Amino acid sequence: MEKLSYRKIITVASMLFGMFFGAGNLIFPASMGQLAGRNMWQASAGFLITGVGLPLLGVAALGISRENGLLGLASRVGKKYGLFFTCALYLTIGPFFAIPRCATVSYTVGIERILPGTGQSLGLAVFSLLFFGAVLFFSLRPGEILTWIGKVLNPLFLVFLAILILRALTAPMGEISAVDPQGAYLTGAFATGLLEGYNTMDALAGLAFGIIVVDVIRSLGVTEPGAVAKNTVRAGIFSSLLMAVIYVLVTVVGAQSRGMFAAAANGGEALAQIAQHYFGSAGALILAVTVTIACLKTAVGLITSCGETFVNIFPNGPSYRVWAILFCLLSFLIANLGLDAIIAYSMPVLMFLYPLAIVLILLTLCGKMFHNNQTVLQWTIGFTTAAAFFDLLRALPEGTKAVLHLNGVVEFAADVLPLAEAGFGWLIPAVIGFIAGLAVSSARKKRHFQ
Repeated sequence: MEKLSYRKIITVASMLFGMFFGAGNLIFPASMGQLAGRNMWQASAGFLITGVGLPLLGVAALGISRENGLLGLASRVGKKYGLFFTCALYLTIGPFFAIPRCATVSYTVGIERILPGTGQSLGLAVFSLLFFGAVLFFSLRPGEILTWIGKVLNPLFLVFLAILILRALTAPMGEISAVDPQGAYLTGAFATGLLEGYNTMDALAGLAFGIIVVDVIRSLGVTEPGAVAKNTVRAGIFSSLLMAVIYVLVTVVGAQSRGMFAAAANGGEALAQIAQHYFGSAGALILAVTVTIACLKTAVGLITSCGETFVNIFPNGPSYRVWAILFCLLSFLIANLGLDAIIAYSMPVLMFLYPLAIVLILLTLCGKMFHNNQTVLQWTIGFTTAAAFFDLLRALPEGTKAVLHLNGVVEFAADVLPLAEAGFGWLIPAVIGFIAGLAVSSARKKRHFQ
């Protein structure tokens, strides 16, 4: 059987949606809506490309590749690169950024609204300690708890979100057309939306977790690589449509909220303000509880996935239990930097990793064109890596750039690399690297046959 039934496709799509969509995915479209204002449609178009389209392509790439995971896929470039990229990607969607963000989003949306204005650092420390204590407890006892939470609490979260969105749409706080865009959204809403989609980390997650979807499709009787990819795309279309609808509606609600609120420091605060406006303390409390539990589930899944991955990468290293404890401790420490700091420092890393992920996905999808030649892969990734590093430096917080005296380097890169100012300085070098790789590969073949 090479084509799944409609019912099975919906089942796989539901699983795919559950893997990608967590409470953290809501904070960025909410913030984007507030900042983009009347330019939100252009911003949303860019956001959907990187926040929805790329994750789908990442899963499809793994389906086509026949590899058993990200390490095998990235190792096509070279074993050392495969190890570096796999570790960097899992640490980013794990204990460095995504897992700490689960705790800080929960705190920002919920507890912070209840506590008085002082003592927030202590409040975050106590909350995150309890949060990661629960995460570690479940991570060391993987079993039915994840299934139960996924089947009960994710739907509960979506039901409440639907109620909030419908209430906001039927009683808008303001007209979107009257909201002036701020910052980069004023002149470059589409490009800024593209970069904002990086923050979901879903394209990275697609490469990390896509093998799970591929394995499920294979277990249902689909084995031919093209058919696996097609069924993956079919399932992905359903889940992507739902994600896209939610993203756009949350962006709309965020933009409308500017009729009564100033732009919040982050999307977590924006969501909390909106929920409290429409439903009072009860609404804010319900949102806080459902977001916290959704984030708890996501964090447990990420700790489990990262722990198992590092055990496989380093079979002679620490046990799963040690990795889980280490990742929970590291996540706890980083979470206490606060949501704003996590977002600020995750962006430079994402500006570096996303180009590498995008290029790896596209090279895998188009691999037949150049027979997956390693020379082409190495030249393309090499040029992309060098250019993406400058995008990383450019995205660092201004204070950090000043302390490290990087402004001169950043200005030089902006002058030399086309599109660097827009955050896409890697694009032209990637194309040049691809062409150079083809030329070098062709020259080697000619010498071989002479």
